[in-house]
Amino acid sequence: MRARTAIPLLLAVAAFPAGLFLGSGASSGEGPGQNGAPLLSETSVMGGERSTMRASAIRPAISTDRTAAADSRAADPAGIVPVDPVSQPGPQSGPRFTPVVAATTRIAPSVVSITVLSTRRTSSRSMFEEFFGMVPRRMERTVQGIGSGFAIDDDGTILTNEHVVSGADSLVVTDVNGKFYRAEVVGSDPITDIAVLKVESGAIPAAPIGTSSDLVVGEPAIALGNPFGFVLANAEATVTAGVISGVGRDILDSREGKLSADMIQTDAAINPGNSGGPLVNAEGSVIGVNSAILSQSGGSEGIGFAIPIDRARRIADELLQYGRIRRPWVGVESRTVESETTRFSLTEVRRVAPGSSADAAGLEVGDLLLTVNDRPITSPLDWDIGLLDAGVGSAVDVTYRREDRILSARLDIEELPSEQAERLEVVRGLELITVTPQIAVERGIGVESGALVTRLSGAASRVTGLREGDVIVGINRRPVESVEDAQGLFRALAGGSRIFVTYYRDGRYYSSWPFDIG
Repeated sequence: MRARTAIPLLLAVAAFPAGLFLGSGASSGEGPGQNGAPLLSETSVMGGERSTMRASAIRPAISTDRTAAADSRAADPAGIVPVDPVSQPGPQSGPRFTPVVAATTRIAPSVVSITVLSTRRTSSRSMFEEFFGMVPRRMERTVQGIGSGFAIDDDGTILTNEHVVSGADSLVVTDVNGKFYRAEVVGSDPITDIAVLKVESGAIPAAPIGTSSDLVVGEPAIALGNPFGFVLANAEATVTAGVISGVGRDILDSREGKLSADMIQTDAAINPGNSGGPLVNAEGSVIGVNSAILSQSGGSEGIGFAIPIDRARRIADELLQYGRIRRPWVGVESRTVESETTRFSLTEVRRVAPGSSADAAGLEVGDLLLTVNDRPITSPLDWDIGLLDAGVGSAVDVTYRREDRILSARLDIEELPSEQAERLEVVRGLELITVTPQIAVERGIGVESGALVTRLSGAASRVTGLREGDVIVGINRRPVESVEDAQGLFRALAGGSRIFVTYYRDGRYYSSWPFDIG
């Protein structure tokens, strides 16, 4: 096994108001298309065959910015006049009919442009108004952005990036012939950065779907999409060609604390607006979903990334079936430890949840995880990716080391306990679940009872001082072991007594200032 090395890479973004994730956007760099997402693990200790690329200032790349007032086409997609593709037969054989031409011919009818309309709410006041303390004026404007996508079946299912459609008020899909279709979001997941849209059945032919399991560094790679879509106002997708530059790449956005893991790296030019489009092989089969670049200029500099199609398709299937992603779990909390005898990092079992699949299989604290489904584990991230790619409802084969023995186990993958737990809004804007030993292991919480804060409005946070992830263990010096305990005490104390909560956060206990909940 080759040693895994982390690759530090600093990014300075210029020219465009955004940098890593591609898709829709606005002039401020904050509109739809801004939210690229990490993949499961917060661990940043990497080594060996996967490389982690770090960026100190990563922002979503923006194709363009237009308000509806500036461009009436943004408000009415029917008013967008596409430039018809140049109709020419082109070469069907001979030296000009290269593998790139053949692959493009096969995939192009399945590629679409996605126009995103969203409402931006802002406030402003003049110097005069500010001097006299006048209330800022509230304003709204419609922002238009663009990304790409492709059909994965003949029923009108479109696959794209979550950051392309995030915050959208309306979506319009345009096919290769310039025909418009209204689109609806079936489901989206910011963690894996995958979204699924629906247009009318039979509108777009399905793309041929390949596999990302056997990619070879150096093999041809072709990217299709709609870069700078408003500038290049054609219906047909742009084609760029290169090679697979690397596989298993991890990209850490240190500014946002976000991680995109196990990505395909390519030097095929990817630019703002390409997000969600397909990366295909020389056969014209989809092997990835274009999603990110590392760039100093905001445009392509030969370092682009795509989500492997095997993962993207499985995520899409879950979104179609459940409308959400079921997070995988086997009952293990892991951590990175340094080996005293080798230069490799090791992944150690830190906790095992009682009654979990790992517990039933006999895993113990201190075991060193070696492989998951024959995939080497050199960090907790590898472990998370192995479970993610297998999916809830399946099983994984795991090998691990205990002292000088190599052992194996087959673990059934369940949904995260916290995702299955019943949620209860105990006061307005404060949603809790009961902490169990299983949830304590899942979340890495140092207490095994209490009420975990899973959702908190801004108003509730200001009143209580709580944050998401806090565990309420007491209210007015009375113990809280469940959501029901918390609800009962809040109700009993509402409208009368001052309330203070005792809570657990990051290994320490805290007490809030007294507050009223009315």
